[in-house]
Order: sequence, then structure tokens, then C-alpha cells
Amino acid sequence: MVEVFSQSMIDSAIKELNKGSDKFWSIEDGKLYREFKFSDFVSAFGFMTKVAILAEKANHHPEWSNVYSKVVISLITHEVGGLTNRDFDLAQKISSST
Repeated sequence: MVEVFSQSMIDSAIKELNKGSDKFWSIEDGKLYREFKFSDFVSAFGFMTKVAILAEKANHHPEWSNVYSKVVISLITHEVGGLTNRDFDLAQKISSST
């Protein structure tokens, strides 16, 4: 079983995740959250395909939505009801794939 992060662990992990980036992950409703914007639907869908492969390999699947060129992703480890290293690891991989 994975450990739920404390608030101080979340603060540290999100700072590290966002380091060196101008596009930031945040916490929304207790979930790791980010919006991605692309030039068109095909680019957004291509990104979603990459994320789907990453998520499947990690066996950790996002909550997400897509409207035309915008993809919204939320991550939480449902089985423990909070944020864990699984969320931050997947977020880092997602960020690296853009």
C-alpha cells in the first residue's frame, strides 16, 4: 500500500514538480491539477494518447477531460483517498511528454 502524503510532503513535491517550468501543477479539490493547451484537437488528442500509454504502464489512471484544444488532468490515488508518490511520479512523466 502507498503512503498518503502529508501537507508538508505535498508542498515539497509540488515545488519540485514545478521547478524550472512556467506551466504549473496545482492542488484543486485535493487533487493534483493542470490544464494543457494545444494548437488544435489533433494535437490535444495526440497528447492524450501519450498520457494514456504512460498511465497504463504506471497502472495509475488520471481523471481527465478534453474540449477541442484543452486537456484537463487531475490525479489522486483513489484507493487511499489522497495524494501519493504515484500521483507526483505520473505528473512528472506527463510534464516531460509535452
